[in-house]
Amino acid sequence: MIISFDLDDTLISNKFEIEKSNLFHQFLGAESLRKGTIDLFKVLKKQNHKIYIYTTSYRRESRIKWMFYSYGISADFIINQQKHQKKLRKTNVYCSKFPPIFNIDIHVDDSVGVEREGEKYGFKTIIISETDDNWTQTILKEINLKNQIA
Repeated sequence: MIISFDLDDTLISNKFEIEKSNLFHQFLGAESLRKGTIDLFKVLKKQNHKIYIYTTSYRRESRIKWMFYSYGISADFIINQQKHQKKLRKTNVYCSKFPPIFNIDIHVDDSVGVEREGEKYGFKTIIISETDDNWTQTILKEINLKNQIA
């Protein structure tokens, strides 16, 4: 299964606990990841899922890739705002994120608006709160549920 993750307020924010930083992060100027991201990505990879990052930010793909590498994890594919707009121009879909166009099975985000877009355009979402201390378990449980339904 291909699972995509939003960055801002989902994996990156100053509103929740973060993964430990090291000199490499400081050298790269890498943003801090939400605590639990490393273990979650490792579990998902072990279950043979592909991990995509789907952000509407204008961060460069290389910057995003290096940020994850600095934590010892990787993303299989990066979708930033430029890539999103280029792909969506060829459709009649008007939404902030449209995972099906990138063959994504489930998108993880913090935005209720993205959840509504999923309902409207028929794609699966998992919406997590910045206050959910068990957010990784929430995601794993939802992935297993949605996987059984599919």
